[in-house]
Amino acid sequence: MKIFNIRIKRPSFSIKHWILLPLVIVTVLALWFIPIEGLTVIQQRTVAIFAYAALMWMFEIIPAWATSVSTIVLLLFAISNKGFTTPEMGKLVDYKSLMAAFADPTIMLFLGGFVLAIAASKVGLDLYLARVLLKPFGTKPKYVLLGFLVLISVMSMFMSNTATAAMMLAFLAPVIKTLPPDGGGRMSLAMAIPIAANIGGLGTPIGTPPNAIAIGQLKEQIIDPATGEEIWGGTEIGFGAWMMRMVPVVIIMITFAWFLLRTLYPFKAQKIEIKIEGDVKKDWHFWVVTVTFLGTILLWMTGELTKLNSNIIALLPFAIFAVLGIFKRDDFSKVDWHVLWMVAGGFALGTALNKTELASVMVNAIPFGEWSAIVVLIIAGLVGWLLSNFIANSSAANLLVPILAIVGAHMSSLEAFGGLTTLLVCIAASTSFAMLFPISTPPNAIACSTGLIKTNEMMKVGLIIGITGIALSYGVLLLFPF
Repeated sequence: MKIFNIRIKRPSFSIKHWILLPLVIVTVLALWFIPIEGLTVIQQRTVAIFAYAALMWMFEIIPAWATSVSTIVLLLFAISNKGFTTPEMGKLVDYKSLMAAFADPTIMLFLGGFVLAIAASKVGLDLYLARVLLKPFGTKPKYVLLGFLVLISVMSMFMSNTATAAMMLAFLAPVIKTLPPDGGGRMSLAMAIPIAANIGGLGTPIGTPPNAIAIGQLKEQIIDPATGEEIWGGTEIGFGAWMMRMVPVVIIMITFAWFLLRTLYPFKAQKIEIKIEGDVKKDWHFWVVTVTFLGTILLWMTGELTKLNSNIIALLPFAIFAVLGIFKRDDFSKVDWHVLWMVAGGFALGTALNKTELASVMVNAIPFGEWSAIVVLIIAGLVGWLLSNFIANSSAANLLVPILAIVGAHMSSLEAFGGLTTLLVCIAASTSFAMLFPISTPPNAIACSTGLIKTNEMMKVGLIIGITGIALSYGVLLLFPF
């Protein structure tokens, strides 16, 4: 007779935890304790922590946001003026400047974007926009495809590309089932989800984390420790200024993707019926959110005229929705806090590299000044694109932007091509076009969950879109620098 039926589950072997984690620990400890000639103790600790962040982000042993939070904590204890440090160890970093990464103005910009998206979803504004924007495209398959590409890209400019992709898949799933299985229509519509979601995020500063990472780094002042002179005074990129350059890139790339998908995967069906289910109750909440949504976007786009900072504008809808009870306490759980803390980790690393003067040591060790500016721009973009195909694009930007900010600030030859701003925005743009594999971005994974997309097909389309998009972004930024 069985009294207990208990199965003891053996822990599964994980390469991440049994091989990669020990590798990270050994590497970090070696960099921490083995003296490196020419570096102070504080600088050496910063190198070790940077290696920890880089390896943990790349191997994804723990969630990316957890790596960011632990990186900031390590920096506070290891190199700040309130940690386990003494002045004899080297130049210390003010602990307030590290903790400020959690409430950086760019973080507030993203928070405002999340609040807008949550409120729009609560009142059904997203459903209403989907119906209104898709209606003009009719029922012809090629125009329905264009409609979804346009709708997804526009929504991804102001909402999480993951949330947009998931919502669009819910709308597309019943449509895809009605298409002939032997035609290319199913593939075209399924592939439209990640293409439009990834490309659309490039259109606004809040569209994707790399945009915010680049903008946040550009506003930081950079001082040459050797001379004490300012080599980069910091600059603010306005919402409208960003959109003026990047929305045309999105429009051209969406048009290109439309022709590409129709060429590679032509439709057999002659007609497609789109039915978007869900009730939209146009009460006063709906109209408040609609007016606030449009008003906020208008203020963002006219910031250069009104002189209002886009980070401050982002908090306006937060205040309005909170006071009127549209955004409630329970809605805080819908905010993508992991994205905010992920971005904060990159800001803290950048502060550490600058304040400890480690960045200047790294730049002086490599003769970047002797390299062609074009070579640096191309290599930076390709590295960002390649890296983002294997790790989160925000992780790739967090790794590359702080270092290349110092590199660009020291390269006078970059001024002919738009300077440091062009370099960092090019990196942000390159990461947005990384969509080779199902693991490259969440929208890719969501699209692959349909079972309609083969990996080799995604690689083919992703390569064409990626190379074309990077080339176009570089062209626009070189012709119309910030």
